[in-house]
Amino acid sequence: MTLGAGAAAIVDNSVDRNSNDPRPVLIITGLVQEARIAAGPGMIVICSSSDPQQLRALLATLDSTTFRGVISFGVAGGLDPSLKSGDVVVATEVLAGDTRFLAGLALNEEMIARAALRRRRVVRGVLSGVEQVIAATACKAALHSETGAAAVDMESHIAAAYAAEAGLPFAALRVISDPANRALPALAKSAIKPNGDIDLGKVLRGVARNPASLRALVSTGIDFNRALRSLRGCRGFLHSDEGLATAGI
Repeated sequence: MTLGAGAAAIVDNSVDRNSNDPRPVLIITGLVQEARIAAGPGMIVICSSSDPQQLRALLATLDSTTFRGVISFGVAGGLDPSLKSGDVVVATEVLAGDTRFLAGLALNEEMIARAALRRRRVVRGVLSGVEQVIAATACKAALHSETGAAAVDMESHIAAAYAAEAGLPFAALRVISDPANRALPALAKSAIKPNGDIDLGKVLRGVARNPASLRALVSTGIDFNRALRSLRGCRGFLHSDEGLATAGI
């Protein structure tokens, strides 16, 4: 597709699929904790270690014809200042530069009400995909002003592009971990192992070198654990026929 100045590509890959399709759904995550939550029958889960290049390399090894859909699933950084840690963002679209990928998983009101009863706030919104961690509050505010996105992550835009190229339906569900008003400590964003797990030893060594960082890390950890609890509560969206059907998968 050739675009003129100021134009944007819009890719709609939220197409209808046969619900009786026996192929698994590809779930794309950034952290091993997210992958463990998503794992289950009918799912193939990959973990990128929050490394966009690693994710693209992993996807290049997969045969897209063996999947019936793609879902980006995990935590995200908050951009909308009204969202708190643990709030759920169901993507209406994913932004990657000037390209917009439309997303499925348009949860019906009944599903959203069930989530709300479990004290999880569920909103529909735009996700912004980036190649580098957006850590500072000022950077989050600038990205929100520029894009209007509710949240940001480093996997959804790559997952959406992969699905679009393969002609597969795509959906994304992300839970706010670090909200817009909280900066992500440098140590937290650098302590991810190649397998997507948290390098606790590196965190402890960093705190020993800089004890003043402990308070921010504790707050980040509390937010992260709250996000994971909320994400576990969203697992049913992945593993229920109703949830997948609303995504066209």
